[in-house]
Amino acid sequence: MARAHIGLGSNLGDRDAALRGALELLGTEVVAVSSFRETDPVGYLDQPRFLNAAAALDTELPPRELLARLLEVERELGRTRDGPRYGPRTIDLDLLLYGDLVIDEPGLVVPHPRLAERRFVLEPLAELDPDLVVPGLGRVTDLLAWLL
Repeated sequence: MARAHIGLGSNLGDRDAALRGALELLGTEVVAVSSFRETDPVGYLDQPRFLNAAAALDTELPPRELLARLLEVERELGRTRDGPRYGPRTIDLDLLLYGDLVIDEPGLVVPHPRLAERRFVLEPLAELDPDLVVPGLGRVTDLLAWLL
């Protein structure tokens, strides 16, 4: 059993229902979920505000299979990838951390490569566990302090 952390986001349709639906469809034990928070878009700015959260999971799935499951849940909830990068989306699920593993393979990078740059990810992670360490980067609270 491994502890993984995922990021959740939505800015189209019923955002709250999309996040809750994703958590229900994961098929793995959700240990904790941060509060949902409204955030401004990053990258592609001409779009609605997001609803973001983070969740801690206990999973038997290895990292690549967990990522595949996240992508499958996105498809089940109507996510398409035909718009601009970082553009509007019904649901966005990111594998942020997988225990203390560092993985850099085609199609799978853990910790998430932009995790330390994104307040909308660090804040909910810090809410879940202020002492959580991002391998190679340090505690989430320290990373968050650098952004404030």
